Amino acid sequence: MTVRVEPRDFDIGAEISALTGNRTDIGAIVTFTGVVRGSVGDRALTSLTLEHYPGMTEAELIRVEAEANARWPLQASLIIHRVGELAPGDNIVLVITASPHRQAAFEAAEFLMDYLKTRAPFWKKETFADGEAQWVDARETDDAATRRWQ
Repeated sequence: MTVRVEPRDFDIGAEISALTGNRTDIGAIVTFTGVVRGSVGDRALTSLTLEHYPGMTEAELIRVEAEANARWPLQASLIIHRVGELAPGDNIVLVITASPHRQAAFEAAEFLMDYLKTRAPFWKKETFADGEAQWVDARETDDAATRRWQ
């Protein structure tokens, strides 16, 4: 289990290799990478700023990752979430789950992403080309996706 919250970018291939190595007990590796979009609706986005409370955020991500490992037979898992000001096209988040079986790896990755989208202690601000900025709330569709895991 690994959790990192940091401003620097990540290399997906390097992270998979570092996490799984030459293990022969892994039959499936599922990855999800979230990327900053260039627009929200019909509005051009210039940046996405992510803030967090250091220490609290990492502890909460470790807790939810441990929950995923308790629910599914994972051999390895990783959450990397970036913070700071990000531009369209930048990586935001990486989730990797590795299991002997694909269904467990897929479900665990979905569980982690649903949690990150709705409950993780990050604050997101979108800044638009016209200079306006707004804080982002979780959407009802995201909340509904999270409820299926309760």
